[in-house]
Amino acid sequence: MTDRLPHEKGFHISWDQIHRDSRALAWRLDGQGPGDGSWKAIVAITRGGMAPAMIIARELDVRTVDTISIKSYDHQKQSDAKVLKEPDAEMMGDGTGILIIDDLVDSGKTLEVVRARYPNAHFATVYAKPKGEPQVDTFITGVSQDTWIFFPWDMALQYVEPYRGTD
Repeated sequence: MTDRLPHEKGFHISWDQIHRDSRALAWRLDGQGPGDGSWKAIVAITRGGMAPAMIIARELDVRTVDTISIKSYDHQKQSDAKVLKEPDAEMMGDGTGILIIDDLVDSGKTLEVVRARYPNAHFATVYAKPKGEPQVDTFITGVSQDTWIFFPWDMALQYVEPYRGTD
């Protein structure tokens, strides 16, 4: 086995796929909020959680949507998570009734930072890698730790070399 760069074992997600998977996540979360099963608000972890959060908010008819901005990547290199913007503190409280959405949990460091602020929130991601799974309550698709996910908002259409072989 040869060493590969992160992008060489890629999982390409189309807009259609992220939409289908986000809807599947919404269906899994439907009726799972505290009390009567509804969610008080959705908080997207920016930027990756914004598209799934929008789809989930529509599916679950949640009208209060906010963001928490965490920077933990410089291009394809992960660094320490830093909070750049937080949602309204009064709305958030300890997180009870809040659904926190991200596109992917990788190492779990980003969700760990957010969970420390809102310990009673429900954390949901569309995709999950094994190291991050302990930080997420609900996800749709698991991928291997060494897979790099290419989301549609990061991509342009272009030719890609085959994974193996030259023909």
